[in-house]
Amino acid sequence: MKIIPLKEGNFSTNKTKDFTLLTEENKDTIKGIRMSVTPFLVVTEKDSILLDAGIGWKNEEGKTMISEILEKENIQPDQITKVLLSHLHKDHIETTIIRTENGFEPAFPNAEIYIQKRELAFAMENRGNYSFDFDTLEKLIELENIVWMDEDRGNITDEISFEVVGGHTPFMQVFWIKESNETVFYGADNLPQQSYLKYHLAYKSDFDGKRAMNLRIKWEKEAVENHWKVLLYHDLEKAVLEF
Repeated sequence: MKIIPLKEGNFSTNKTKDFTLLTEENKDTIKGIRMSVTPFLVVTEKDSILLDAGIGWKNEEGKTMISEILEKENIQPDQITKVLLSHLHKDHIETTIIRTENGFEPAFPNAEIYIQKRELAFAMENRGNYSFDFDTLEKLIELENIVWMDEDRGNITDEISFEVVGGHTPFMQVFWIKESNETVFYGADNLPQQSYLKYHLAYKSDFDGKRAMNLRIKWEKEAVENHWKVLLYHDLEKAVLEF
């Protein structure tokens, strides 16, 4: 199993969820919450699995950072077989689509995109919430290759399992990928940074901060016992935490 962090950059975000890339020029003066945006590609013998899809940040040539990293890894977008979305906040879904002169198209044409139905319903009930980009979301759910999920837990394949855990959002889901003796765990925004394990806090930015905190305590114990590799979507420095 190969883990490829697709880091778009380190950002500052404000109350209206506008993301500003941190640079050498602004890093000491810009205000806001600081976080990375790092989707992950996990390559197994059977699948190339994208875990969340970033904010769509582009380089000076107009190419998304995700596509730039994939190109360096000699991976074509049509080689990705599955896109697993933990929740539908805008910094987790943007690179699922490509805007064209004629509208839009899937960024990963051969991939099944897994979306939790109840998470979508929650998003649609919260129009005006700055965490969502409804233009992207409405285009995303029109794609033909959506796999709609409505179970609390289960298996996507023999290697991939999921559980709807709530916490950061009411119906956020997390994923495990197992191959041979390796287990990769993706806790998304319930466990976005290594520091969340050090400080047992219920964050006000979560829908249910206490639940997210308790899940982190549970997962850390399981990670130690089972030697998980934990993927950190928003950590400024460390993408993969090995236990």
